Amino acid sequence: MEELKIDINETKRGKEQIIINKKFKYNYSYSKKNKSKEYRCTEYKTLNKCISYIILNDEKEILKYDGIHNHFKQEFNAVLSLTKYKIKKEIKNSSIPFKIKPKRVFNQISQDIGFICPEFKSIKSQIIKDINKQLPPNISSFEKIPEKHYLQWDAPKNLHCDFERAISNAEIIVFPDINIRYCIWHYKQSLRHHKNKICHNEVNHNRDLYVYYNDILNLPFINPNYILDILHKIKKSCIKNSYIQFLIFLEYFRKTYLILYDIENWNYYNNIEHITNNAFESFNNYLSGLFSKKPTYFKLTYTLNNDVFLYPDTYEKECLAYGTNKREKH
Repeated sequence: MEELKIDINETKRGKEQIIINKKFKYNYSYSKKNKSKEYRCTEYKTLNKCISYIILNDEKEILKYDGIHNHFKQEFNAVLSLTKYKIKKEIKNSSIPFKIKPKRVFNQISQDIGFICPEFKSIKSQIIKDINKQLPPNISSFEKIPEKHYLQWDAPKNLHCDFERAISNAEIIVFPDINIRYCIWHYKQSLRHHKNKICHNEVNHNRDLYVYYNDILNLPFINPNYILDILHKIKKSCIKNSYIQFLIFLEYFRKTYLILYDIENWNYYNNIEHITNNAFESFNNYLSGLFSKKPTYFKLTYTLNNDVFLYPDTYEKECLAYGTNKREKH
């Protein structure tokens, strides 16, 4: 009699199945009073009506076996099922399912199976499905986040952002006491754009207006107590000399940067350590590299906890590097 090798497997519905000699599959049928279990050939309920069965005790020792089959061996199907089961078991035992590399798991299992193991591409989608089944459902709203998964941090004191009201308004809703600091580069870029649109020729061909324009560009570094006086002096000179287009530009500046925005949000007098958000954008690129694909909520929090928070001084390094490069250029 051929020596029997029994492999434990599982059906698609999660019920116990055994595979004998990687050739025939047997599904669990019923348990007896002595706690032994009977398994019948999977062809029992097909047209073949195969009567082969095996009875095992709790220790998976063979008590009785009828190995007469009326059909061909199921070698490939048996090994395919066994491969999927072993991979599924490996995934279930992993504490971090989304870190699993499907190809690595397959290579590891296929070495044990041998040359009759199915190709990776034939079960790749099944591996990915098994991985996804182990992940918690994605979070679509803050209300669904389990309390144990909330990250605990102190509310930020300052926010360095683009010169856009929509961004700062959104941040104030989340952090009501935050101090908004707008990027100077965006401030100058916006002024340059409107200068070119309103009074490009006047400024470029008039020395006084060129000086006035640069004075306005540098207002973020002037004592805020003097800003209104400076603007009033510039406006008075423009009225006297009939610089109509530049007066329109001054009115745009007044409505935008004195009324729509608070001066303290774009003025860096006595505080010019960080006047742009370049370091933030550099750090954002670093994060984008970690999340090349849109992650689920749980994968996002896991990566933030393990890949980002391991380097708490990353942002400080970016700031230092940016400041050093800037000084070297000067």
